[in-house]
Amino acid sequence: MKKTLKLIVICFLLASCSKDETIKPKPEENYSPYSNKVYEYKPAPGQFINETASGFENVTSEAAAAEYAEQRLKNSQHVSLGAFGGYIVAGFDHSIENKGSFQGYDFSVKGNQFDNSSEPAVVWVMQDVNKNSLPDDVWYELKGSEYGKPETFSDYSVTYYKPQNSGENVKWTDNKGNSGEIEINTYHTQDYYPLWITADSYTLTGVRLESKSYIDSEGIYRTGNYEWGYADNYGNDMLPNNGNKNFFKISNAVKTDGSNANLQYIDFVKIQNALNHNGQGGTGESSTEILSIEDENI
Repeated sequence: MKKTLKLIVICFLLASCSKDETIKPKPEENYSPYSNKVYEYKPAPGQFINETASGFENVTSEAAAAEYAEQRLKNSQHVSLGAFGGYIVAGFDHSIENKGSFQGYDFSVKGNQFDNSSEPAVVWVMQDVNKNSLPDDVWYELKGSEYGKPETFSDYSVTYYKPQNSGENVKWTDNKGNSGEIEINTYHTQDYYPLWITADSYTLTGVRLESKSYIDSEGIYRTGNYEWGYADNYGNDMLPNNGNKNFFKISNAVKTDGSNANLQYIDFVKIQNALNHNGQGGTGESSTEILSIEDENI
């Protein structure tokens, strides 16, 4: 009996130590509820990529691209993810706990969506399990309203091809046998293929949602909305009096087999455009834009 009790006490102590060592606490001073570092910024080609009006200056390397995105988010300025698969990976100066302190939610992503003008991105989360302060552990998808539907592709890839000449459309092919182009429009005439990517092509893989775009009764092109669970989307997870924020629950994180990941905290967030769709009337490709990522438990 004493031996059993001793084992229970040891297990309890180990669990307590593990929890303390696992969750990265908030710094004593000057901590921020907002993401403080961008580890990766790899957009797909798009109408806002390389555009000087969007702040692209001297972005000639992957490191410079991440620095560009980091500074834009710190200033609450939009960062475009380009067409399908474009993504950003950000981290915080502390762990975000699975507490649901803000009306059941843990963190938010601010976009520039409005009703029937949604450009949804899937959100992924990661724990810094190996404690090296880098996003190199396991990503878990946060399921949204389209998760598991037959029209949602969970392993969709698009390859983008660098144009031979400046000012040309960007051709693409996908792993479903389709092909198309990211078309240069009259409002944004710069090169759309990221200038710091020197390879002749690159492939982005992620979750693809089915487009909900339509033409309304007045002949106006609309992109449509999704119910919940996506960034830059006019969904019911935009809480009243909170502007263009979509709110997210860590408890919605799932493993690749669809089972609950049961995460107690997260350290990194990945946001990835989930639409492969060209708009009409010169609106260009559907391209997620984000302005901030915020811990709502603070």
